[in-house]
Amino acid sequence: MTMGAVWLATWLALGSADMKWEPQASGTTVRLRGVSAVDGRVAWASGDKGTVVRTTDGGKTWTRAPVPDAEGLDFRDVDAFSDRTAYVLSIGAGDKSRIYKTTDGGAHWTLQFTNTMPGAFFNGMAFWDEQHGIAFSDPVDRHFVVITTEDGGATWKPVPQGALPAALEGEAGFAASGTSIAVYGKSHVWFGLGGSIARVLHSADGGKTWGIAPTPLATGEGAGVFSLYFWSPMAGVAVGGNYKQPEVATGNAALTLDAGKRKWTVPEKAPGGYRSCVAPLTRERKMWLVAVGPTGSDVSKDAGRTWEPLDPTGFHAVSTPPRARDTAWAVGEEGRIAKLVFASAAPAPKQP
Repeated sequence: MTMGAVWLATWLALGSADMKWEPQASGTTVRLRGVSAVDGRVAWASGDKGTVVRTTDGGKTWTRAPVPDAEGLDFRDVDAFSDRTAYVLSIGAGDKSRIYKTTDGGAHWTLQFTNTMPGAFFNGMAFWDEQHGIAFSDPVDRHFVVITTEDGGATWKPVPQGALPAALEGEAGFAASGTSIAVYGKSHVWFGLGGSIARVLHSADGGKTWGIAPTPLATGEGAGVFSLYFWSPMAGVAVGGNYKQPEVATGNAALTLDAGKRKWTVPEKAPGGYRSCVAPLTRERKMWLVAVGPTGSDVSKDAGRTWEPLDPTGFHAVSTPPRARDTAWAVGEEGRIAKLVFASAAPAPKQP
């Protein structure tokens, strides 16, 4: 190898080490499915067996925030607003689908919503702010089920079924990470679907009226849109694929510039397999995207047009702080939690 080749290889190695997942001790061995970063120090995570954990020191320590009598619940979604206030949503048929809230750091929890509709199975929730939120279920008798709150979850009201388009036969949502629903601003909301067709529903008025459009993501049993993120009322990205074929790197991502109303575009270079969650990053004063799944994680530095591998470690969900998206937490199997850290910028070695 020539000296020039050695220099180039050294520079490339430094560049590839720009960021990495740093494991943290979660204090649990259950599968974690939900994560919500508040800032660089505070984050919450949730998962199987009624598990909720929280950090207030950047992940140096994670402590349990147990929900009473919830050992049989699977908390797939958590939405946190501070070190004290957070919502968690459990999935499952019938009354397994619930929403709880804490305002004292998990010392006490209030059961705010219990599903009573036969056949409903809630997949995720999202909040425009601490008072205004929305959650959705799989269709029941080909009718979408959506509920909203305007009072911090004290009451949850159903969106009239007449306001929603009809579901298609075999169409359903996914609860892999609680992020198949996304919001923007004060009133935009989207949620992704799969099964017989991979569509995205969109409302620009807080759920009063809706439109729906197909995406190019994979379809079939176990396939569709698993996660959404929008960085403007018009521009956003969807990731997913087929969780039963996690290595397949096609039909797993798309981006839109028209709010998903008509056109979704396949990226020039896709993520490395099925991806269950996507979140934004701020790096070099630009917006990047990070996507995670059971076969690894990927990064896009051009708003989802191309993706490059980040790490082969499997995760189910990823979250970045809403104001300073300069770090991320990811969660996965057996209590896995990791924080994305960036290496200090190092100058390239001088070429001999």
